[in-house]
Amino acid sequence: MGTTPTGAGSIDFVLRLYDTLSRQVQEVTPLRPGRLSMYSCGPTVYRSVHIGNLRTYLMADWIKRIARAQGWEVRHVKNITDVGHMRQEMAERGGDKVIAAALAAGRSPRDIAGEFEREFHGAEAGLGIEPADVFPRATDHVPQMLELITKLLDLGLAYRAGGSVYFDTTAYSAYGALSRNSLAELLVGVGAEPDPSKRHQADFTLWREADRERQLMVWESPFGTGFPGWHIECSAMSMAYLGEQIDIHTGGVDNIFPHHEDELAQSQGATGRQFVQLWVHGQHLLADGVKMAKSSGNVYTLEDLEARGFDPLSFRFLCATVRYRSRLNFTLLALAAAERGLQRLRRLAADDRGTADEGSAEQLFQTVRADLEADLDLPRALADVFAYARDQRLTPATRALGLRRSDQLLGLGLDMPPAPAPAAGGWESVARSRELSRAAGNFFQADRERSSLVSLRVVPEDAPDHTSYRRVSALDLRRGLISSPLEVSDRRLEADRLELSVSLVVEGYPADLSRCLDSLLAHAGAHRIEILVVDNDADEATSRLLQLAATQHSEITVFRADHRLGEGTARNVTVRAAVGEALLILDTGVEAEGDYVAPILAALQDPTVGAVGRWGARSSDMREFFDSEELDVDAIDGYCLGLRRHRFSELGLLDERFRFYRMLDFNLCFGLRALGLSQRRLPDLPMVMHQHRLWEDTDPDERERLSRLNFRRFYDRWHHRPDLLLAGASEHQPD
Repeated sequence: MGTTPTGAGSIDFVLRLYDTLSRQVQEVTPLRPGRLSMYSCGPTVYRSVHIGNLRTYLMADWIKRIARAQGWEVRHVKNITDVGHMRQEMAERGGDKVIAAALAAGRSPRDIAGEFEREFHGAEAGLGIEPADVFPRATDHVPQMLELITKLLDLGLAYRAGGSVYFDTTAYSAYGALSRNSLAELLVGVGAEPDPSKRHQADFTLWREADRERQLMVWESPFGTGFPGWHIECSAMSMAYLGEQIDIHTGGVDNIFPHHEDELAQSQGATGRQFVQLWVHGQHLLADGVKMAKSSGNVYTLEDLEARGFDPLSFRFLCATVRYRSRLNFTLLALAAAERGLQRLRRLAADDRGTADEGSAEQLFQTVRADLEADLDLPRALADVFAYARDQRLTPATRALGLRRSDQLLGLGLDMPPAPAPAAGGWESVARSRELSRAAGNFFQADRERSSLVSLRVVPEDAPDHTSYRRVSALDLRRGLISSPLEVSDRRLEADRLELSVSLVVEGYPADLSRCLDSLLAHAGAHRIEILVVDNDADEATSRLLQLAATQHSEITVFRADHRLGEGTARNVTVRAAVGEALLILDTGVEAEGDYVAPILAALQDPTVGAVGRWGARSSDMREFFDSEELDVDAIDGYCLGLRRHRFSELGLLDERFRFYRMLDFNLCFGLRALGLSQRRLPDLPMVMHQHRLWEDTDPDERERLSRLNFRRFYDRWHHRPDLLLAGASEHQPD
């Protein structure tokens, strides 16, 4: 284990945390002896809180637990933002996310905020996060905000522009200290359209004048009818409940700028006193290697995890495996491993046979306490807990007592049963039938009934003399699923075994899928092909269709993803598994109307050709691409794109940052162009494109955002190579 106490006072029990402002690990010393004040930036209640947000709230919960172990009384305030949470560019348009969500749902902003606030409290409870002492709502504290704004105006730190009020960043000399950027750099970082009402574009809104179109969530003020800016809320509410000075202020790293930078400036500017003793920020939670965000399409809620059979506290366990100041890459596979570890500890904590040694149990508690006091070193604490759990010198009762006592700090619910029994229900008749089948020796029928039980969220566990039943776990539900291409054998360097491998990624639309599969099989003729399909967390009807098709046709292999993989990641599953001479990337909206294999293979016999397909595009500047009827094009559309499989040994796998399909295909084609290979359109290829439903059914704003994100990735990678364009190649020929 880690630090092992040998007697009273053998460990220097001092809580230390990393302070973002000083960039140092500092000792926590409450301003008022024995009483720690803490403020946490809480949720914006216009949509469900996702687990990336919850990781930050877990950090604050662990700080509270270890602070109380010091004997301190903790006063914790966590705000509820139900108005004014806007990116700067939204503020310039008078937008508000809570109002937008309410209007979209046809309900009042208060109804929307109330619903998501209740959901947030439920999520925190599910993770064992102790409630804050106060959850102030922004809409209930507008008078305090107006009082603070007036004070800033009187001090010359703010100015009026029409009915709006701005904080003057040039009047506060320390502005930028938290984010360590100069004011000139922050001007660039604002990211908004220039606002003619501002004296300086880095100035931020304290009060926004409401335009005539905004009728909801507006207040009367000395400056006119309007609503508060986001940053002023936290300053006003923290002062209302904790005073002008706070011991610890927590949040995510994305709060550092602009939110906490602005909060610090206006608070210290108004009081002339140090606002926060320690700023503590949690790092991002990544999902599939990129930041968890709605725009990336990789957001999970706690409800999503529970629907997949996970115990919510397995996520808490997973967060404890990585320091809060380090990024954590979330995958369902990692979560399943965390749940396995959690269940093991719960089984040991439930075994209280023998006599418990109080001293050994207390020793583990003090060791875990020391770990958490060292800037929340939770990975070390878990290592010490597992070392204790493996110690064969301990009686089961001693081991159980130590685990349960240390859990006062860890909050993993180790006093909960490891495998709870299922509630009474319809599964019981299936279970009785299965037991009869087993007794009669009809094990085939018993296996079918076992599958039925698992679908009812019940798992039978057979012993020689009886069968017991427990609730299904995430590990049971993960059988046959993959989380990553790395779980598929990589055959890129193996010899060709077939003529063509077809790559399909399926998320729904079973009718389109059926039409596509039928046409591929019908027109393959004597060609040796395989169809590799990624069931990308598709709906139940689509999954059933795929299972049936794979049973009936040996050419079809299905890979079932345990969550919705990004487009690049899903395609890489098929790239690694393929054994055809050529790989055809296809959209399920495409239907084959004749022999499609021979033309593709024939075109790829030309060693100068990189990719071929039915549709292509050209560009003159790499910014805009247009459909082209020419034979030679700059890129082949990914609706139907074929290339020799061995090219992936030269190029590497597809770039998995491309979570949305568009531009992934062009990025691949330009990789081939960089190898000196051309892209050739095959106008006579017997393929027809029907509706591209996934594109059409994606919200237009979301579609534009995802496409723009992918384009930036593509452009950043290739903008310095205009010579790769057909239009630019002649201009870059040597004289």
